[in-house]
Amino acid sequence: MSFLDFAISRTGADQSADNSLYDAKGDQWWDPDSSFQQTRAFLNPVRVGYAKSAFLGGLRIDPRGKKALEIGCGGGILCEEIARMGFETTGIDPSEPSLRAAIEHARIGGLDIQYQTGSGESLPFADRAFDAVFCCDVLEHVRDLPGVISEVSRVLKPGGGFCYDTFNRTWLSRLAAIKIGQEWKRWAFMPPRIHAFKMFIKPAEMKRLLRRNGLEWKSHRGTKLNISVFRALDLLRRRASGELTYKDLGERIRLRESRLMAVMYLGYAVKR
Repeated sequence: MSFLDFAISRTGADQSADNSLYDAKGDQWWDPDSSFQQTRAFLNPVRVGYAKSAFLGGLRIDPRGKKALEIGCGGGILCEEIARMGFETTGIDPSEPSLRAAIEHARIGGLDIQYQTGSGESLPFADRAFDAVFCCDVLEHVRDLPGVISEVSRVLKPGGGFCYDTFNRTWLSRLAAIKIGQEWKRWAFMPPRIHAFKMFIKPAEMKRLLRRNGLEWKSHRGTKLNISVFRALDLLRRRASGELTYKDLGERIRLRESRLMAVMYLGYAVKR
């Protein structure tokens, strides 16, 4: 498949991710026993650690007084970590129920985060408005991926950083994220159709998109489990059968950085 064929194939309606699930579960983002607990406990530590390494180490960006945007912020789970890094933080998402949950949780926590409705394909911000842009667990959901990357580049200042994570499109990611994660009830821990395999993005495709939009790719890192696959499957089975809660699961399973990029990978780039 050519890169153009890949971009066009994402626009079809069949087998697309069901993003309406984020509206239905807007009030569950911070519930410790919901599937969103996996995002906070399972994914956040590795992506926040990588982002700190990228911005503070690789790009040498001091967050104090700098402006950051998170595209597809949902209930604010990552936005709050970005704010704690020291950035003046804005989150944007098309789901109003999710944004209401984000606004309320930030208020309770005393965090000054600006939230507003919008989509990555048409960001309601001026050119060169941000020093950093984050887009995590989102790129595999959007219909117009080239449009989102173009908008990221437009709102970034020269020298600003773009940090992202997404799923690779491989047989292993289909097995882990689609079959085990969503479809096979013996282990499934996410809602059905929350991800669609054809929307996953190969690292080489991501690099080409970045380059075409004036973004210089810097790094890709994969992820791995902190426990054995067999142990993880047993925990997932016990959660699915009711022996464990999502909270229990989140306390036992984490992702770590790895050289293996066959399932999920993290990356960052700089605006030229």
